[in-house]
Amino acid sequence: MSEALRTDLYQLTMMQAYWKSGHDPEATFDYFVRKIPSGSYLVTAGLSYVLDYIENLRFEDDDIEYLRTQGFDAEFLKHLRNFRFTGDILAMPEGSIAFPLEPIIRVTAPIMEAQLIETFLLNKMNFSTLIATKASRVVYAARGRSIAEFGLRRAQGDGHLEATRATYIGGCASTSNVLAGKKLGIPVSGTMAHSFVTSFDHEIESYRAYAEAFPKKCFLLIDTYNSIEGAKKAVIVGKELEKRGEKLMGVRLDSGDLAELSKHVRRILDDAGLGYVKIVASGDLNEWKIDELVNKGARIDLFGVGTELVTGRPTPALDGIYKLSDVVQHSRHMPKMKLSDDTIKATLPGKKRVWRIVEKGKFIKDVISLDEEHIYDALPLLEKIVEKGKVICNMPSLEEIRNNAGKNLSNLPDIYKKLDGAPVYPVEFSRELVELRERIIEKIRMEELS
Repeated sequence: MSEALRTDLYQLTMMQAYWKSGHDPEATFDYFVRKIPSGSYLVTAGLSYVLDYIENLRFEDDDIEYLRTQGFDAEFLKHLRNFRFTGDILAMPEGSIAFPLEPIIRVTAPIMEAQLIETFLLNKMNFSTLIATKASRVVYAARGRSIAEFGLRRAQGDGHLEATRATYIGGCASTSNVLAGKKLGIPVSGTMAHSFVTSFDHEIESYRAYAEAFPKKCFLLIDTYNSIEGAKKAVIVGKELEKRGEKLMGVRLDSGDLAELSKHVRRILDDAGLGYVKIVASGDLNEWKIDELVNKGARIDLFGVGTELVTGRPTPALDGIYKLSDVVQHSRHMPKMKLSDDTIKATLPGKKRVWRIVEKGKFIKDVISLDEEHIYDALPLLEKIVEKGKVICNMPSLEEIRNNAGKNLSNLPDIYKKLDGAPVYPVEFSRELVELRERIIEKIRMEELS
């Protein structure tokens, strides 16, 4: 199925205006983020979707027919029948750590092509990066305890697969989303609902029924009526499983004072010789609540996080943008930038690269430079992934992307991972970039504002 119309109308109207005026120079656009919603860093995600889109981008007959009904020029629509993306793309690999103003993706193509892909690129990168970053914060707060993503029922419609994929990149260990398990190979996990417990005449009957059905994967929900009494009944069923040569895997708390309840439940389990039984906690958790529970000494082995994780709360969207930075006219590069009274909305001109200085395995600072510059003793962060419209990079597996993210997060000093009050990671502009920006600002003021 064609994805060509998964775009904003104004991309297509601009394309027709470019076409009719014969204005189709080579253009470079940067995808970057102005401001990070929580914390100091981003975990990039969503690039795989963009590459698949680029490879398959074309207008089908029914797309052309629909655009005809919207008043587009007949000759322009003929042009779209042979449309393909022919440009180059450089990007930070998925699972990279990025900071404000850094080009995460750099697109260079005829301006009609570069313009069309903007909406899809923003849609995929903004959402996946938001959720992967959120997941990394939740995982960091848990301090080594596993995070299971339980958010399918609260996810934003069909975005659930993208959300679950992003949480796995960000470090979550499993998901309740069975379709994600099948399609993406993510480990699936789950326990039972309160409805299962209450459907039986007695709580212990529900536990025994579940243990009979899943003797090797038995997790019991113990807070339906009273968590302490539920834990005592779980001990009975755990002992019954032992007699059959099996083990109770865990119990789940979903309400109440999770810190104190987990300590009490741990004592009950340990005193009964069930020290191997894990305690799972869930119930509107997020990174701040998990951090508080850990600080209180909660005896929780695994956290289930749903709504807060897959929706990116408290931020509904990432402020990622896609801005023109350079056009080639008469074989000359003409750096472009947006100038605004709102300083944060001004952009950086020219074709750029991003470099990272690493010492003893830790990130020290980044430098944004012009394309032709080389920053010595620094690692280039942008890699060419598309050349002349063809994907030229190896497509990493989801597991490889997750591992890449984990390695990069381990190299980011902990001070930048603080949930609140993290300092701004140093991102510098090269001298040549600063000088170019000053020249372009002066040019705009003289030619456009005087």
